Amino acid sequence: QVQLVESGGGLVHPGASLRLSCTVSGFREGYYSIGWFRQAPGNAREGVACVATTDGSTYYPESVKGRFTISRDNAKNTVYLQMDSLRPEDTAVYYCGVRRTYGAMCRPSNMDHWGKGTLVTVSS
Repeated sequence: QVQLVESGGGLVHPGASLRLSCTVSGFREGYYSIGWFRQAPGNAREGVACVATTDGSTYYPESVKGRFTISRDNAKNTVYLQMDSLRPEDTAVYYCGVRRTYGAMCRPSNMDHWGKGTLVTVSS
């Protein structure tokens, strides 16, 4: 059974850093992409950092480029999201998502598996 488990969320002040973790299990075969998505109240879910396992290519939207970094530890089956210079508008539930086959790697509607999410709140 495929499982994605996120951790690391919390309450931080603007300008602070936070690192999220997503541990993946249950995949008998590889998958094409894995990434981080977020959803704030009243907003659609959006991709904020994704990586293709085939070639390591990454995607970041302009809103987080230069502040967020995705990385993988294959030995631990874990993907991280390092978030720096956090802003109040980064407040959201952050989800880990996986797409099994080739395709747009950071489009929420394309993902095949999801974790339950972890809440990040940026507030003074």
